Amino acid sequence: MVMTLLSSVIIVLMYQALQPEKRLPIYQPSMVNPELVDSTLVYVKKYHTIADFELVNQNGDTITQETYTDKIYIADFFFTTCPTICPVMTANMTDIQEVLKKDDEVLLLSHSVTPEIDSVQQLKKYALEKGVIDSKWNLVTGSKKQIYELARKSYLAVLTDGDGGPYDMIHTENFILVDKERRIRGFYDGTNPDEIAQLLEDLKVLKSYYRK
Repeated sequence: MVMTLLSSVIIVLMYQALQPEKRLPIYQPSMVNPELVDSTLVYVKKYHTIADFELVNQNGDTITQETYTDKIYIADFFFTTCPTICPVMTANMTDIQEVLKKDDEVLLLSHSVTPEIDSVQQLKKYALEKGVIDSKWNLVTGSKKQIYELARKSYLAVLTDGDGGPYDMIHTENFILVDKERRIRGFYDGTNPDEIAQLLEDLKVLKSYYRK
């Protein structure tokens, strides 16, 4: 009986040892739907990172890339008056916040694509309504030009609206997983519970990578 049990344990350990370690891709512009990428970047195949930024959050605080130094974070694009996918996305991000609220290694970042509407006061009202934890999740506004360039040139996550305007955009449902080196490690449909679950699993993989 003991030998049978020991053999089973050895088989399980050998099986686990033979399984390839899961690694997340490092996304480059050339790997993403070109409709979501600025035309100057669609052929870039390496070294892509999130650009420096300076925006303002729901409390009127300045938020920059330094706020996210040595942090993994999940980003998206939204607007507070959106009647379609935003309520679902925000609800799912709130669920993620609940899972991660005691995890100091991971933060959240939501960019308004209508900064002319989403003032600090409007973002604060929205944050209070949705249960945003200020220390965990920044809702940011700022120059539409900067947000557009971040969306198209950094996060590779937003469509243009096709009307010829230089900084008009249509946000997508994407949640973007960003590592501590400001590299994109995953894209997920923020309206799909299965993909939210996958994001959380991939987050565990990424955190494990930093523990080694």
